Amino acid sequence: MKFMRWAAAAAVIIAAVNGAEAKDWSKVRIGTEGAYPPFNNLTSDGQLVGFDIDIAKALCDEMGVECEFITQDWDGIIPALQAGKFDAIIASMSITDERKEKVDFTEKYYNTPPAIAVPKDSDLKGVTAEDLGGIALGAQSSTTHSNYAEAKFPDTDLRLYPTPDEYKLDLESGRIDAAIDDVVVLSEWINSSDGSCCRILGTLTPDPVINGEGAGIAIRKGETELKEMLNAAIKAIRENGTYKKINDKYFEFDVYGG
Repeated sequence: MKFMRWAAAAAVIIAAVNGAEAKDWSKVRIGTEGAYPPFNNLTSDGQLVGFDIDIAKALCDEMGVECEFITQDWDGIIPALQAGKFDAIIASMSITDERKEKVDFTEKYYNTPPAIAVPKDSDLKGVTAEDLGGIALGAQSSTTHSNYAEAKFPDTDLRLYPTPDEYKLDLESGRIDAAIDDVVVLSEWINSSDGSCCRILGTLTPDPVINGEGAGIAIRKGETELKEMLNAAIKAIRENGTYKKINDKYFEFDVYGG
């Protein structure tokens, strides 16, 4: 019997002793965006795929629970969690102090830096505030990347989009001069036929206040049992080789980061 099944049973006993009504974690509903490849994406036939999805399935297997995935637009994903639409968010959500005011987080399960992408024929030479002054810069709204751009590049014309697909189209068509996002997301795109228009201009130095501690799993405030189950499962798949197998399926480097 896996350790996590024991942990789930122990949580029930502890809650009963404390006079609380224990939750049944035999099924965990997971919210994700489904529009952020290679981390989470919907295929043409409606299947959820990506690093986030495979990690979530591995965690649920380690915990001995059933997974149910629910897609949700990014802008409403935290309110949907708070409203009980799902139990956890596994969608490349950065752990930040601002978000910690609304939700609790597990330990990180990966950490990668932001980057700037531009058309291949761009005259831009660097990624400093001076280099990017006066340009039209695209970013997905309500993300650490849009917050980073707003804080670090005050002289740019920042344009916000509901998903990365929209800024990619505008970058390809020349309606914006550059885009900011996770380096893995941008690299995956430019290395595909859809992103052949563009190149990585450079990576950015993460700001711990803005970019946080890496991507973690968000849960509702006070869901201590679920948080402990997920943290133990993250540790377990890191130690038993499952994480590396998933990592190597998508990346040629250790996405867990420092």
